[in-house]
Formats: sequence, C-alpha cells, structure tokens
Amino acid sequence: MIVIPWEEIDRAKVPGDNGDVVLRKRGTEFSIRTVETELMNSRVHGSEDALAQLTIERIKQKPGMQLLIGGLGMGYTLAAALGQLNSDAHITVSELIPAVIKWNQKYLGHLAGMPLNDPRVSIKQEDVTQTIKRGKSTWDAILLDVDNGPKGLTREANNALYSTAGLKTSFLSLCPGGILSVWSSNPDEKFTHRLKQCGFNPQTKTVRARKSGKGSKHIIWLAKKP
Repeated sequence: MIVIPWEEIDRAKVPGDNGDVVLRKRGTEFSIRTVETELMNSRVHGSEDALAQLTIERIKQKPGMQLLIGGLGMGYTLAAALGQLNSDAHITVSELIPAVIKWNQKYLGHLAGMPLNDPRVSIKQEDVTQTIKRGKSTWDAILLDVDNGPKGLTREANNALYSTAGLKTSFLSLCPGGILSVWSSNPDEKFTHRLKQCGFNPQTKTVRARKSGKGSKHIIWLAKKP
C-alpha cells in the first residue's frame, strides 16, 4: 500500500489570535487545520451540507430571501444552500480569515462546484459578529459554522458569538420566523438553555460527518425566532 504524504499548501494567522490555520493536500484530498486539530476535510462534509438543508427546510421560502452564513470553510454549506434556494435569493458569507477566501478561490472552489461564483453570493472579509450587529430584522436565516461550535477552539473571541449577549444580537437581526442554525462538533446543554433564555425555540439534530450516514456525530441547533 502506497501512503501519500500530506503537503502543506499554505498557512495563515487567525486575525486577533496567536494561532495559525494550515491548508494541506494529499492526492485529491484537502484539509484545513490548526497546528493540533483538523477543522475540516474535503472527504467529510455531510454535516456541513445538513446545516444548510435542515435550515432551509424549516423556513418558508419567499421572494428575495436573505441568508447569512458565518464561516466559509470549504464552501460546502454555501453550495448546499444555493442548491435549495430560488434564483432571487441572496446569501452573504462572512469569513474572518482572508486566507480562507483566497484558498477557496485558488485551491478549493472546485470541490463544492465553485459556489463563490454564483451571482446570488457576496462575501465579506470580516467577523460575522460585525455583520450580524449591522442588521435588524434583516436575515431569514443565520447559519453559523464558526470554530467548532459554542465552545471555541481556534479563537477565544468566537465565544462571544455564542454568549447570551451574542445570541440576543442574532435574535434581533433575524426576521420574525427566521432561524439561527449552529453547527457544533459536540452537544452543549448550556447553549440550548441560553437559546431559550434569548427567546428562541430551539431544537437539536444529530447528523453524521459523512453523507453516507457514517462518521463522527455532529450537532446542529435549529433555533427559530417566533
């Protein structure tokens, strides 16, 4: 058996943090990771797809829908959302790390079908918390795939996004009937409680990392604004 070694393609600093994110390639497989932990892999994106699919299933489609995705990753959540939305919908993607945008444009775009090229998409290089703060009753859905969920892994500042104050800001930013969806590598009952305290009606779904229904179990919160 021939073992193909990993090749480091690029690395970049996480803004406002001391850590790095690293893009690696092995054959046709790509990986984005910190020095210690893999964050995403091109072979394993079933739960990222499910984040978009489960969200859009639960919102009533209407003309000119506005969705916000926090965290570009490898573009799988964005591609899954585009596949379910009408031609007049619009998706804003907020990505904190400039290199992740560059990697999608240069190395990764083909994996998810070049979703950044879709005319329904605009991308902002900024912290999604800033995008959320600027909108009031703006978004039909906010989808967060930031860090590893409510317990930040790569950047401590991400914890504020999932705090009570951060959730209240998201609540105000959603249209009535809108949904805040959150991807996580692990369950967190305290986070569910915070969602309820902030006025959301949350439910959780356990999904598998692979589209085949295999792989690690991940959690998606689907929190509706009444």
